[in-house]
Amino acid sequence: MPAIAETLAEFAAGLRDDAIPAAVRKRAHALILDAVGIALASNSFDFAEKTFRGFSALSSHGDAPVIGRTERLPLRDAAVMNGFLIHGIDYDDTHVAGIVHPTASALPAALAAATLAGASGRDMLTAFILGIEASARIGMVAKGGFHQVGFHPTSLAGIFGCTLIAGRLFGLDAKQFAMAQGVALSLASGSMEFLEDGAWTKRLHPGWAASAGLTAAMLAKHGFVGPEQAYEGRFGLYKSHLGPEEAHCDYALATADLGKVWELQNVATKPYPACHFTHACIDAARALRDEQHVQAEDIAHIRALVPKEVIKTVCEPIANKRKPANGYDAQFSVPFLVAVGFVRGRFGLAELEPEALNDPTLLALAEKVDYEADPNSGFPTYYSGELIVTLKDGRTLSHREHQNRGCADRPLTADEIRAKFLANATLALDAAKSEAMAAQIEALESFERAADFGEALAG
Repeated sequence: MPAIAETLAEFAAGLRDDAIPAAVRKRAHALILDAVGIALASNSFDFAEKTFRGFSALSSHGDAPVIGRTERLPLRDAAVMNGFLIHGIDYDDTHVAGIVHPTASALPAALAAATLAGASGRDMLTAFILGIEASARIGMVAKGGFHQVGFHPTSLAGIFGCTLIAGRLFGLDAKQFAMAQGVALSLASGSMEFLEDGAWTKRLHPGWAASAGLTAAMLAKHGFVGPEQAYEGRFGLYKSHLGPEEAHCDYALATADLGKVWELQNVATKPYPACHFTHACIDAARALRDEQHVQAEDIAHIRALVPKEVIKTVCEPIANKRKPANGYDAQFSVPFLVAVGFVRGRFGLAELEPEALNDPTLLALAEKVDYEADPNSGFPTYYSGELIVTLKDGRTLSHREHQNRGCADRPLTADEIRAKFLANATLALDAAKSEAMAAQIEALESFERAADFGEALAG
């Protein structure tokens, strides 16, 4: 059997634009639209300004555009910053089975590589789709294992997708593609330690994967030699990062039906700016509130059933989750988000502000939330969730969301994604400019130079 890197290399080198179904290309436009809107919204937060200042302090020279900003950065730093902005408010898309946020790394890599290579918008979109396919599949192999050992698959899997994106646009041949993936193995990183205190590091992961992918591909183009067994080797990605969890890997998923089944169609867009693992519980809380008229003051106890694979991420340690230290911490807290769903009947960016985080009603209800592993979980196909509520009068009510809203089998519509884009974009731009940018994104394949598309996103 050929190595995974070899199979992916042959696919990347031989992929034709017209081999990608029109529905896949159309869906790719929607993912880019969603991502750009989130990046525009992220620019309005303090973390974005501080991060940009850090990168700009490293170099006063740069001409690569950053989404929603007039200032420029060197090409690879711009890729990191663009990924940071897309992932900044945890509102970006997720490939559910791979547990990867693919567009947050793939779009910055495609934009940077296409700009450097002088490629067209159509070439850029094909490379973007290629990267999504690779990142998703490489994440799928681990079956949720990366989270269990404290690594973030968005960066670990994303770097390989970004390497293929850049390699495609830089004109690598199959052997160079294989070498580039070997180089990427030594550049892959991403710790989940941010969960302990709501640190900002997770936001860096997708853009870092994009920058590292550019580096790996360009080195390979110029003859750099990397190991051949980047994935299944003795110290390849899965054995080196997963330890005992590697026994659960299904290596065949990396290449099964490649070019026939398009994993991009299984990328879920988020209805809430929070970790995707929490969404079913948020919706369950809102349903109990609106459909069964459960009031927060009537609740004695809430039991949240979540997939066992996500408990470390969104339920533990329980004391921290019941009282988030900051907005980012709150985005990974089932107890807090469930409380918000019951009390406010919604969850948006406003619920990440200090006023909400310090709301005594929310915090009191979060203290009543416990969790258990869901025996009927649909993970990893779905991020299921169920709430079982005991009321003060002794009654017990429950609501289950087996298929999380936004997943491939329950997707947001094109109109909903466009509305989400406009809601996010208008935090940074006026309505007319937001509509104009949406039109530019929808016309990506008509751009003769992807560089001009990047200029349009800079606003």
